[in-house]
Amino acid sequence: MEFRMDHPVIYALVAITIVAVLGQSIFFLWRALSKAKELKMDKAKIRATILSSLVFTIAPAVSIIICVMTLSKSLGVALPWLRLSVVGSLSYETVAANNALSGMGLKLGEVTGLSASQFVTVVFVMTISIMAGVLLTPIASKKIQGGLKKMETRDKRWSAIFSDALFMGMIAAFLGFVFCDFSGVFVGELSGLVPVLVMLSSAVLMAGCGALMKLTGWKFLNDYALPISMVGGMLLAIPYTAWLG
Repeated sequence: MEFRMDHPVIYALVAITIVAVLGQSIFFLWRALSKAKELKMDKAKIRATILSSLVFTIAPAVSIIICVMTLSKSLGVALPWLRLSVVGSLSYETVAANNALSGMGLKLGEVTGLSASQFVTVVFVMTISIMAGVLLTPIASKKIQGGLKKMETRDKRWSAIFSDALFMGMIAAFLGFVFCDFSGVFVGELSGLVPVLVMLSSAVLMAGCGALMKLTGWKFLNDYALPISMVGGMLLAIPYTAWLG
């Protein structure tokens, strides 16, 4: 049988996984509502919490849909749909997929069909590494949180600096991908400027949302600032690429 990235069997396997995740979400929502009722919590606060959570879930989904569309050209719809619906990350999935394809001499966005072995390789690269966090969380998170609480008790200022440093370390890992082709600018390859300009544009849009919230008091923008900056950066990548090649 000829391999196809969008074969119905693959869709069925993906659908089973996503239904299981949705089932967990519904179960925990029901348990939370039952517990809130038991504690006689204010119904208005419960509704406000559900509404804000709903908005925060739907708003970033816009950028996720765009990422699925971007990856679908090279990987089909099923795999990106699965990865970005469960524990996937918008930035991680594109980097992982591009690295896997680069190792096989291919380029994300240019290749339109993969063999079975190539597809399986990409699946492993996109899933195995990120599973480490899922497996280590129940094992190490309690100990790590305990250590951070002890540090905060001893010195709250140093604890804040340490947490910020961990966050910046995570950001630095993705900055390496942004600047990996920047050296080509010095020899006339201006395409390396595209990801840098996209990152800077997203940062400007995020800062603009923050300034707008401060000036107008529009707190609802807090839920939309991230998708606005991400989608805006993606849209600006089109003219940047046309301009710089």
